[in-house]
Amino acid sequence: MSPSRTAAFFDLDKTIIAKSSTLAFGKPFYDGGLLNRRAVLRSAYANFMFSLSGADHDQLEKMRAYLTQMVTGWEVEVVRQSVAETLHTIIDPIVFEEAVTLIEQHQAAGRDVIIVSASGIEVVEPIGAMLGVDHVIATTLVAEDGRYTGEVDFYAYGPNKAVAMRRLAQDRGYDLSESFAYSDSETDVPMLEAVGHPFAVNPDKSLRKLAGENGWPILVFARPVALRRRLGLDTKVGKAAAAAVVAGAVSAVAASVVSRRKRGND
Repeated sequence: MSPSRTAAFFDLDKTIIAKSSTLAFGKPFYDGGLLNRRAVLRSAYANFMFSLSGADHDQLEKMRAYLTQMVTGWEVEVVRQSVAETLHTIIDPIVFEEAVTLIEQHQAAGRDVIIVSASGIEVVEPIGAMLGVDHVIATTLVAEDGRYTGEVDFYAYGPNKAVAMRRLAQDRGYDLSESFAYSDSETDVPMLEAVGHPFAVNPDKSLRKLAGENGWPILVFARPVALRRRLGLDTKVGKAAAAAVVAGAVSAVAASVVSRRKRGND
């Protein structure tokens, strides 16, 4: 049976959100006891530089090596908890409104929406749930006995993104020639070339040049907006964001109760 479904694939950093998703969680990881102050300052500086100019292949490789070394020995559950507790504080305000609108439009057209990101699955999955997407492709790290070993099981970067997209398309019956992809970086050219409708979003200098040579449309996303202020409750994105907000509020109340009980028992 020939493929009949279509999909829209979105890079995450500087395409859906205005910063590096992994580096944005520097402070929560510090508060959770995962990072020391020096590491937080380093991640904050890296995030600042990333936001100014993007990151080329060598920079991303260095960032990957640094982050992989940094998380070795971390408890997986502590990472997931830190992300869950701070998701709306950290990510909600930096989501591009234009990206949310595009996601809603693709879903209204009956397409599946997939986030494809080099960030870790523990970070990308909650963001995907908040945005109401259908699937995520992300980097996965090896864990043993609940802790990261420092080894990478799958690095969702460069050509690997396209490989994962093709595999997913085969599993789900997507026609990639009729599907869409959005990214800001030259390192995602394989991802863009894998579909029939590629778009360069806030492109770096190299991708801008390639987009011009290939006739790929260039989009500018410039309006970060808090999802809670634009909830369209009749849309999949709005319902997912609303559910995540409620879940976050319940978690906050539960944490407050536990904290009060603990103080009372001290």
